[in-house]
Formats: sequence, structure tokens, C-alpha cells
Amino acid sequence: MKYVLVTGGVVSGLGKGVTASSIGVVLKACGLRVTSIKIDPYLNTDAGTMSPCEHGEVFVLDDGGEVDLDLGNYERFLDIKLTRDNNITTGKIYQTVIDKERKGDYLGKTVQVVPHITDAIQEWIERVAKVPVDGGEGPADVCVIELGGTIGSTILVRHNNNGILDAGDIESMPFIEALGQFSYSVGPGNFCLVHVSLVPVLNVVGEQKTKPTQHSVRGLRGLGLTPNILACRSSSALDENVMEKLSRFCHVSADNIITLYDVTNIWHIPLLLKEQKAHESILKVLNLQSTARYLNLDGWTARAKLCDTLRDPVRIAMVGKYTGLSDSYLSVLKALLHASVACYKKLVVDWIPASDLEDSTKEESPDSYEAAWSLLKGADGVLVPGGFGDRGVQGKILAAKYARENNIPFLGICLGMQIAVIEYARSMMNLEDANSTEFDPDAKNPCVIFMPEGSKTHMGATMRLGARRTHFQVKDCKSAKLYGGVKYVDERHRHRYEVNPDMVSKLENAGLSFVGKDESGNRMEILELPGHPYYVGVQFHPEFKSRPGKPSPLFFGFIKASCGQLDAWLQNNLTTVASKSPVPRNIKPKPYENGNAKIRIKNGSYYANGNSVHA
Repeated sequence: MKYVLVTGGVVSGLGKGVTASSIGVVLKACGLRVTSIKIDPYLNTDAGTMSPCEHGEVFVLDDGGEVDLDLGNYERFLDIKLTRDNNITTGKIYQTVIDKERKGDYLGKTVQVVPHITDAIQEWIERVAKVPVDGGEGPADVCVIELGGTIGSTILVRHNNNGILDAGDIESMPFIEALGQFSYSVGPGNFCLVHVSLVPVLNVVGEQKTKPTQHSVRGLRGLGLTPNILACRSSSALDENVMEKLSRFCHVSADNIITLYDVTNIWHIPLLLKEQKAHESILKVLNLQSTARYLNLDGWTARAKLCDTLRDPVRIAMVGKYTGLSDSYLSVLKALLHASVACYKKLVVDWIPASDLEDSTKEESPDSYEAAWSLLKGADGVLVPGGFGDRGVQGKILAAKYARENNIPFLGICLGMQIAVIEYARSMMNLEDANSTEFDPDAKNPCVIFMPEGSKTHMGATMRLGARRTHFQVKDCKSAKLYGGVKYVDERHRHRYEVNPDMVSKLENAGLSFVGKDESGNRMEILELPGHPYYVGVQFHPEFKSRPGKPSPLFFGFIKASCGQLDAWLQNNLTTVASKSPVPRNIKPKPYENGNAKIRIKNGSYYANGNSVHA
């Protein structure tokens, strides 16, 4: 097993996750099997109880693991299925060690950070790295490990503006020590350290400054880790003299210093690595030159360039609670992008805080109210994503009502589906007090209720989580057609509340159609509104399984409907399955060239130099 460790320095948010994912892409393109591990030094056992505004979205895996959003990047870029153990946290490690201590595994020993915590970290990495995640048998060739947080900088203990003690990155120290030991134990040729650092450009002088990276590398070396490759984040490519300076002071060969400068979309990052021969440097450090084959990224190149050439916009109104931080809905945004590219449309997302649509905002902040409704009325499609809590619920209900009454394509995910049910019951069944027991425990007409097996005493890992099966009840509904006419699908869930089965018959008699249910028939999974261009609600989260070149069928249908093309697409009997990208035969984009990559249509799929890329 070979290991690539990706660390970050100077500041957070440099893109370590995308860098780690992109390294995996280029290694996979060299014919190697790749797996990934994300280390999060926080004390939480998992990301399940963290607010999206605190740490971005909670990504859900097939096994029900609630993990860091970077694992979503790994799955999307590498087209793999990870497990909850691929996300290591301080909470998990300490819980494991404490459980062993309670059972007597360390009987007679004083349990300490070194060696017990550090050993547990190393054992976890070695165990998880051997688990196949690409559908193949046996362990992967390379495990890419991302260490969260920033290291290699001076650790400060200080009070921030809120008066809360902030210990900097002191929580990363056990992992740094463990990884230092790990690099020594696996030996030279089996461990490659890629350090992502910042090379800022000061507007005053217009010069790329290397001092932050020098200090970061010096601190990293002082902690027992020596970088093999420097990945420098900057607004533009590094000047030659800057690279020479970094090489001299950081003790890294100039050939092993790469620039990750700003690009039009993140699909270009693997191409930057390829252009600067980063894969050759990694393969050399890991002694894999004789094993790897010629790097082929033609398909990836075609997709990245296609995304840049799109000009015809499709406007999607995102009506949510956490619109102040786009990472709160990262997978939804990626799924929209995948579907838009498949439809040859340029995605434009209009962020609408749900509470701004409410009447109370009209009185308190009329400008915000007018702006929100203007965006909603100008959208080609309306999407209400998942969420928790009652803030903005009335605004989401108004958005669903507007989309239903004005034949605007609508996609409701998790809470978005529940909102659609509540709105329909209130508007079409005259049940003005219809609600969810999440928002009104004493609702007289509870359309949405707490799931029977749910826990009201514990929050972490108590929801209905992971991949669950949905059986189609109506063969010719839009959802079934978009999934390719299959009898059932497996999608990932994350919810505590669900449609009240006692009200299903009343809702269906009023015109709402529940076209997808679980195996018991008691849980409503997919709803549609017959006669509407596209009014779909799903209890699961289809965004988690969307991939570049393989968009989620429901997101593809949503974008198609928002472009006014879905009915024609369905009438042409063009079907898709979850493992392939839907490509309409009646639209033929102009071929384009990039280096030696040409793109053309054949049998409804894209081909680049003969290799299907399903763009």
C-alpha cells in the first residue's frame, strides 16, 4: 500500500479537499486503484450534529455515515463509495481507545496520547486503506489521506472576538505525531507528503510573497514531517524566481513545486496537475513509475472545457435556510451543475433566504422581500433543499405554492418534499392547520410526523440514514422514466420526519400522487403532481449520488423541465439509468479541440478519441 498525505498551511480554505480529490483523479487515470481517508481533528464523533453554517453540509454515505463534505468531493471525483470509517475524527479515536481501556485491553498500563492514541490512528489508517471502495476486489494501490486544519504554523492560544478560547490547531497534534511515525514505519517509497500552502500577491507591490509558505514548511519540518511536493495556491502561476526561492528555502526540488492558481471551475485542477507533471513526481516518490500506465484525462478535459463553453443560462431559485454559506448545499449545487452540463446549459443559481418570502419580512425589510420575490418569479425552476427547524418554513411553503400554481418546475428534497405536502393539504384540501409535528407538535392535521423508530433523547446517528430502497408504484410516472424504467432505486436518506401514512389516501384522493414508496408501502419516498410540467418531491437525497458525467436522474429531469425540454425528451423514448448520463440525440453540440482531445456524438454518448466520457 502506498500513501499520499495532503496537508495545509498558513490559512484554512485553500482547497485541500479538491487537491486530494484531484490527486486521486490523476493517479486513477494512470491505471491505479485509489481510496481516500479524511482526518478531521474536531472532537465530534461525526459531522451529524454540526450546523451547516459551522462546517458546511453533512455528507451521507451508503452505510449511513454522516461525514465531512470533503468525502463528497472524493466520491464525485473518483466515482467510488466510501464508508463511515473513511472519515477519522478525534472523537472516534478517543472513543475507541477509551472503550479498549474500559474492557481492560491496556490493563496495567497508563493510557496516554503517545503511544496509545497515535497507535490507534495508525492502525485505523492501515485497516481502512485495505477496504475496496471502487467495486473491485482486494485493497487499492494508493490511499490519499487529507489532514484537516492547518499545520506548520505557530500555535497560538487566544481569545477571539466572542470571548471564546481558541486553541488554534493544537487539536491536530496527535495526528501529526501519528503521521510522522507512520511515514517512518511504512518506509521510503511508500509515503508521499503534499503540502498545500498559500503564496499571496500583495496589491500594493504586485509581488508573489513566499514567506508564509517558508514559515509553514519550516514548522512542518519541525513537527517531523518533510514535504515531498509543494502545491502552492495563488491567483496566478508562480514566477520562475519564486519557484527557485521556494525550492531553496523549503528544501523541495523545483520540479516538485506546482501552482494551483485560480481556474474557471474545479474540474480544471486535475488538468493543472497533469500539465505540471505532478503525477510523475508522485509516482517517482512512491516508486510506481513501472506500474502506472500513460495518463489519460481526455474525458475529464472534454468535460471541463464543455462546462466553460456553455452560454445559454438556466436559472434555478434555491429557497433555503442556510443560503449565507453555499457549502451548506454543496452536493445540491454539484448535482445541479452535473445536470446542467448534461443539458448544455449554464447554471445560474439565485439564492433566496426562505424567510425573506414571508409577510413578516415585508413589514420589517421591504427591500429584502421585494428582492426575494423578484428572484423567485424570474426563475426557470424552484428547488427547496433539506433542512431542520422552523425558521423560514412559511417562506418555503410560499415558494412551493408559487411553483405549483404557476407551472414552474419544482424539486423538493427531504424537508422540501414535506413542505410540498403541507402546502398541498392547506391549499387544495382546505386544511389550514395542516403541518408537521416538527413545527407544531399539537397539529390537528399532522401531514408529517416523527418516524416511529426515532429517538427524542439522542441527536447523533439517530435519523433514518444511508442507502434505502424505493419501489416505484406508477410505471409511467416521470420519476420512473428518468430512472430508466427500473422497478426500484437505492438512494441515501437523512431524516427524522416523514409523511403521515394515515393521510396518504386523503392526499391522493385530492390529486397528489405518491409514485415511490419503501418496501413496506408505509413510507412515502417520491411524490408527483400529475399534469404539472415537473413537480417532484423526494424524501431521500439524490444529490449525494450525482457524479460528473453521471448526473442524478431527478436533477437531470428538473433541469430539462426548467429548460422546457423534458416532455420532448421523454416522448423520444430516450431513457437513462443511474449509472449513465442522459444525452439527447436531437442536440448535437459543435465539436471542439483541446490538445489531442476531440469530442463527438455516437449512439447518444460522447466520445473523446474513442473513449466514452458521458459528458
